[in-house]
Amino acid sequence: MLMTGLAIATLACGVMAVRARRLLSSAVWLAVCSAFLAVLLYRLGAFEVAVIELSVGAGLVTVLFVFAINIAGDESIGLPSVIPRSLTWLLCLAPLAVIALSIALRIPARIGALVLPSLPSAAPPAAATFVNVLWQDRALDVVVQVVLIYAGVLGLLGLLAEKEGPLQHSAAREVAARRDRDLLTMETAARREEAET
Repeated sequence: MLMTGLAIATLACGVMAVRARRLLSSAVWLAVCSAFLAVLLYRLGAFEVAVIELSVGAGLVTVLFVFAINIAGDESIGLPSVIPRSLTWLLCLAPLAVIALSIALRIPARIGALVLPSLPSAAPPAAATFVNVLWQDRALDVVVQVVLIYAGVLGLLGLLAEKEGPLQHSAAREVAARRDRDLLTMETAARREEAET
């Protein structure tokens, strides 16, 4: 019952994210959808995927969306959609129809065939210390998290970067600008003198 409720909540939030008129509210609905999906994945036993979905899907992506929306603005452009509305609904509902059909016909998903079997370990299991859990048992999970957070930080730095750094202005530009100001001042003074005579 809980799993069905989580699936329905995830689907409802996804639909609300698509139907929202404002981009900011759509980004928030998408974050809530990712949070429900993370809980659903956790309940299904995919703990690492759930943590990545929660931190990246509900966290990092939402921050990037909100930041980009604040920079670009939240007003809609009003252009017609490139994809016809009927094709959009067909592409959205087709996976649901396949899932419903497989449940109705009780076709096994055969997801277990895609999972690689773990290699047997000759060493006895280590004590469950923090270091073992963080760096040995969950090494891939931690590496993926670090790479994704690093990529997010680099992306934000790229969005926040100025066109030129404060120390990258060349001295030649300053001299040229000063010369242009001086020439403009001299031209103005010469015109004033001509007007007086």
